[in-house]
Amino acid sequence: MKASINTKPKSWLHRLGHSLRLRLLLLFLLLALAMSAAFIGGTKKAFSTGWREAVKPLLTDYVDRLTLDMGTPPDATKARALVERLPISVRIEGPATQFDSHPERKANKWQGQNREDSRDYGSGETNQNFLKRKTADGHTITFGLGSMEWRRGPGMFGWLTLAMLLGLTALAFAYVRRLFKPLDNIGAGVQRFGAGNFSQPIAVRRSDELGDLAGQINTMGQEIAQMLDAKRALLLAISHELRSPLTRARLNTELLPETSDTLDTRQALLRDLAEMARLITDLLESERLSGSHAALNLEPTDLAELVNDAAAGIASSTVLTIKIESDLPQLQLDRTRIKLLLRNLLDNAQRHGQGPIELSLSRTGNELLLTMRDHGPGIPADQLPQLGKAFFRLDAARQRSTGGVGLGLYLCRLVAQAHGGELVLENAGPGLRACVKLPI
Repeated sequence: MKASINTKPKSWLHRLGHSLRLRLLLLFLLLALAMSAAFIGGTKKAFSTGWREAVKPLLTDYVDRLTLDMGTPPDATKARALVERLPISVRIEGPATQFDSHPERKANKWQGQNREDSRDYGSGETNQNFLKRKTADGHTITFGLGSMEWRRGPGMFGWLTLAMLLGLTALAFAYVRRLFKPLDNIGAGVQRFGAGNFSQPIAVRRSDELGDLAGQINTMGQEIAQMLDAKRALLLAISHELRSPLTRARLNTELLPETSDTLDTRQALLRDLAEMARLITDLLESERLSGSHAALNLEPTDLAELVNDAAAGIASSTVLTIKIESDLPQLQLDRTRIKLLLRNLLDNAQRHGQGPIELSLSRTGNELLLTMRDHGPGIPADQLPQLGKAFFRLDAARQRSTGGVGLGLYLCRLVAQAHGGELVLENAGPGLRACVKLPI
C-alpha cells in the first residue's frame, strides 16, 4: 500500500511565497524596470521642459522664412529643393499649386505627424497649427519631418539604457545569489544531521555571518553526536551488564521446587524474566541497526517462506488470512532481522487488533510490499506521525496489559531502512495497516 502523496502542482504564488530566490529575482526585475522608467522619463521631461519655450519661437520664425522662400504663390520647384536640402516634408494645397513631397503619406498620417511634432514643443489646439502657414493667395503649406532617422537615436538610447540596467541587475542578482550560496550547504548539512549522519560537517568557505552560522551548526552537530554516542554507550553497557544477573535469576527460578504453592509464582517470575531478556535484546538490536556501522548478513532469501514460517508460530486462537502472490523473486535479506520484523508486526497486530489479521505479500514495480493489517481501533490522527519512534506508546501509563515499551515498531522501521526500504503506518478504517516496502 503506497502512502498517498499530494501531486497537485503548486501555484506560482505559493512558490513565490516560499522561495527566497524567486522573491529576490522579482525584486531585482522590478527595481530595474522602475529605474529604467524613472531615468528615461526624467531625462525626457528635463529636456522637453527646458527647451520647449526656447525652441518654439525659433522654429516658428524658421517656418515663416521657409514659406517666404517658396514665394507667392508657392513654387513647387523651390519646395522640392528645400526638401532635398533639409530633412523636412512639405505639402502645398491651393488653387494654383498642388504639391506633396511625400505622396505615400495619407492625410491622416500627415495629421498624426503634425500632432507628434507639436507634442515635442507644446500642447493644445493652437500648437498643432504652428507648422502650418496660409498664404495671401489661399494656399495652405504644411511642414513636417521628412525623415524619422534622427528620432531613432533617443529610442535606441532608451533601449540601450534599459538593456544596460537589466544587465547590471542580472550581475547584482548573481552576486547576491553567490552571497547566499552557503545557505544551500547549510540546508543540506542540517538535513544530514537530522537524518543522524554527523560524519560530514558543513563546509565553511566564508568568514562572514553565514560562515559563522555554518560553524555554529557544525559545533551543535558534534555535540549532538557526542550525546547520542554517550546514550548508545550507556544503553549498551546497561544491557550487557543486565544479561548476567538475568541469566542467574532465571537459572535460580527454574531450580525452584515445583510445588502447588510456588508453581504460579515460578511461572510469573519466568515470564517477567523472559520479557526483560527480550527487552534487552531489542535494545541491543536497535542500537546496532541505528548506528552507521550496522552490518547485515545478506543472503538470497524467499520472503514468502519467512512469512509462512512466522504465521505458523502464532497462537491458534488468532484468525490470520494470508495472501501471497506467485513467482515472487528472491531478495538479498538478513533472515534474522526479517524474522524479527515479522515477529514484531504480528505481536503488535495481536496485541492491539480485534478480529482477523490480514497478511499479504505482493510485488509493485521494483518493490515487494509486505502488508499487515489488524481490525482494532486504529491510531489517533495526531499521534500517527509519532508511531514507530523509539519508546513511543499510546498508553502514557505504560501498563503491562497494554503492551511493551515501544520498541517493536521502531525495530521494524530500522530493519526496513537497513535493507533500503521503508515502513509506512496508516489507519485502515478500522484498524492499522503496516506496509513494509523492500526494493528488488
